Parts: sequence; C-alpha cells; structure tokens
Amino acid sequence: MKIDWQALGSVFGVSLVVTVALVALFTLGIMGLSRQERASAAGGSASLAVTGAYACFAACAAAVGYGIYLIVA
Repeated sequence: MKIDWQALGSVFGVSLVVTVALVALFTLGIMGLSRQERASAAGGSASLAVTGAYACFAACAAAVGYGIYLIVA
C-alpha cells in the first residue's frame, strides 16, 4: 500500500482553512448579537449588526450543509 502524502497534506490544509473560516464566521455572528444586546441596553437599535449576524450564521449553516452533501454524495 502506497500513501499519497501530497494528497493527504492537501486535504489537511483545506480542512484546516475551512475550519478556521467557519470559526471566524461564527465568531462574527456572536459579536453581532452582542452588539445588538449592548445597543438595546443603551436604548438604540442595531439592526445592521443583527442582519450581519444572521448572515454569518446562515453562511455557517450553508457550509456545514455543503460538507454533509459532499460526504453523502
């Protein structure tokens, strides 16, 4: 049995980059929701922050769904 180390390294690199990107997106979503809480406590509105947070969460869900699709297909 011969292991293709270049392909294995490529898969590792791509999975590492995608994992870091998903964590960053999720963190941005959490930050947007926390800004909304701070704005509501101060009596203001942060609809743009909430919209951005929901967009980040939707992108995370889409990426996870696509990953599941790749595994199943």
